[in-house]
Amino acid sequence: MAIASRFEDFPSVPQVSTTASRHWAEGLPVLLGVSVTLRELRASDAHALLAAFGSAEVTRLISPPPPTIEGFEKFIAWTQRQREARQSFAFGITLTGSDTVVGLFQVRSLQPGFDIAEWGFAMGSEHWGSGLFQEAAGLVLDFVFDIVGVHRLEARAALKNGRGNGALEKLGAVQEGVLHRSFLRNGVYHDQALWTILADARRDTRTTRTSHLIH
Repeated sequence: MAIASRFEDFPSVPQVSTTASRHWAEGLPVLLGVSVTLRELRASDAHALLAAFGSAEVTRLISPPPPTIEGFEKFIAWTQRQREARQSFAFGITLTGSDTVVGLFQVRSLQPGFDIAEWGFAMGSEHWGSGLFQEAAGLVLDFVFDIVGVHRLEARAALKNGRGNGALEKLGAVQEGVLHRSFLRNGVYHDQALWTILADARRDTRTTRTSHLIH
């Protein structure tokens, strides 16, 4: 599922809970934020994911998620195989103090070596506008650039997906162009915006923000 939803404000560099950060293909580390915790998906998360992505409001302009608990269980197992093969990985989003998944991120390699990648994301609509997504997205971005070693991270969002495009812009992504009629949803082809974040630009943004906080 290459998916995009909504979010809000940059967090600090993620705290990685174990030394597994050096060997993410063997198992994703837990990323700790102030209000959110990101961890690898488990089969038991299937019910929560179905509930989070079960409304048309969430899925209207994204790739369709699995329609059943069994479908999500297969999807979760697939993400683990993909991680072991260093092809892609997925983090579940949970709220601090809770183990219930309310959203997810996916990152997949676009060429061998994982230096160029694409990400997708979604969160249950009850958390839109809460600031939780922006915090979670910052954790993922820092993991992608600082731990995985991605140089260029791409995202695609339907032009009609105002929330998704606005969220990417807030994160510092640059719109490089429009991919005309590149996304098929419910029998209709949609134009997509192509957004990119470069590792150097992300680090510069983080340094600037830290400097402002100090002063």
